[in-house]
Amino acid sequence: MKLIQLPTQAFEQRLLEEMNENPALESGKEEDEYEKDEFENEDYDDYDDAESERIEAEDINIDEYLSNDETPDYKTQANNYSDDDDERETPFAAPVSFHQDLINQLNTFILNDEEREIAEFLVGSIDDMGYIRRSIADMVDDMAFTQGIYTDEKMVQKMMHVIHELEPSGVGAQDLQECLLLQLKHKTPTEYVELATDIIENQFDAFTKKHYDKLLQKYGVSNEQLKKAIHEIEKLNPKPGGSFTGNNKVTENVVPDFAIRIVDGELELTLNGRNAPSLHVSKDYQEMMQTYKDSRDKSAQQKDAVQFIKQKLDSAKWFIDAIRQRQETLFVTMNAIMHYQEEFFLDGDETKLKPMILKDIADMVGLDISTISRVANSKYVETPYGTKLIKEFFSEAMKNDQGEDVSTLEIKKILQNTIEEEDKKKPLPDDQLAEILKEKGYPIARRTIAKYREQLDIPVARMRKKM
Repeated sequence: MKLIQLPTQAFEQRLLEEMNENPALESGKEEDEYEKDEFENEDYDDYDDAESERIEAEDINIDEYLSNDETPDYKTQANNYSDDDDERETPFAAPVSFHQDLINQLNTFILNDEEREIAEFLVGSIDDMGYIRRSIADMVDDMAFTQGIYTDEKMVQKMMHVIHELEPSGVGAQDLQECLLLQLKHKTPTEYVELATDIIENQFDAFTKKHYDKLLQKYGVSNEQLKKAIHEIEKLNPKPGGSFTGNNKVTENVVPDFAIRIVDGELELTLNGRNAPSLHVSKDYQEMMQTYKDSRDKSAQQKDAVQFIKQKLDSAKWFIDAIRQRQETLFVTMNAIMHYQEEFFLDGDETKLKPMILKDIADMVGLDISTISRVANSKYVETPYGTKLIKEFFSEAMKNDQGEDVSTLEIKKILQNTIEEEDKKKPLPDDQLAEILKEKGYPIARRTIAKYREQLDIPVARMRKKM
């Protein structure tokens, strides 16, 4: 169960740890003369450590550890799953952390020791969205008590101006209004940038409430002029820190555990070769077993050694079998998901995703729901439409007006499309959206519309309004 839960990179780390701990386990393909020296997974009885200690050396069936009837199943299955040399990686985060990048930028300023200490403290006070949400007075006190840096508000304010020169523009602001003003002041001055700056500086409340008539009356400009000024504001980033993907994280690569391709109109599933390593038992350990078997006079030291060898060989055998089971479980689970959602994987239309819960797949493959959950929650699949987290394909079912089960993912996609197509001058409130979806055959309540809209990170109608 623990091996199944591990994604590809964590599994590789676990494999490395096991090989470091057990010298009887080796990776890579053996030479031909030893190709069949790997012992079998058959006729093996599990035992606990206490039982193994009571087994006498004479009772050990040496031949069991020297069996060479056939190659283990896991080796013949690995190539069926994927190309063993296939190592796909998808970068999902920035190579340098957000805060480290800001510190690096400070090196381009000429600062004395005191100024640098204060500036670095201010950088450390910036949250992941790019804001410093603390008062100058609080930071002055904090520096004195926690850092032993004794300064005043005037000096901190001076260093705040330095922070405001860093990229991305708007970083270090104490609120949204200041963040937008900092970005506007870094833009090339034009008629519309200046109007936008005045609106944010002096009419911020009217702007946030989208009282455009009031702004037209206040500035005496045409509808087109105000529209262009508003457009300048809409191009700004309200979360400058958020543009740094993966704040406070080093580079991370998501390695797809599976790949789905369309070959001649048919879906083809492969398991990443890194999940199907070539493992075998050390021939040196097998030779030690053979030497013990051939020995006429078995000393106490040899008997102790064979107990140790047996333990390591048993452990290696168990681990190889566990990996084989892991491969089979991953493959049959993803294969079931692929066929269940075949329509989606063939054309990428999210509205064709069927309602699918863990129990549906568990029943198909004859595994426990918890096992399916372990596969879905931590594994990625590479598709013709991008790399997806498997759990994203699962959704609850709702009834349409025909009494048919439809996926909540399908409803969300239709809701998203409806909002994208709305008149932005008169965006649709949730009750109207509910009516439209009802007309399309999806009778859902207004509060459900609100819930789905929030899950899609779509703001309320008032905030979607444009000129």
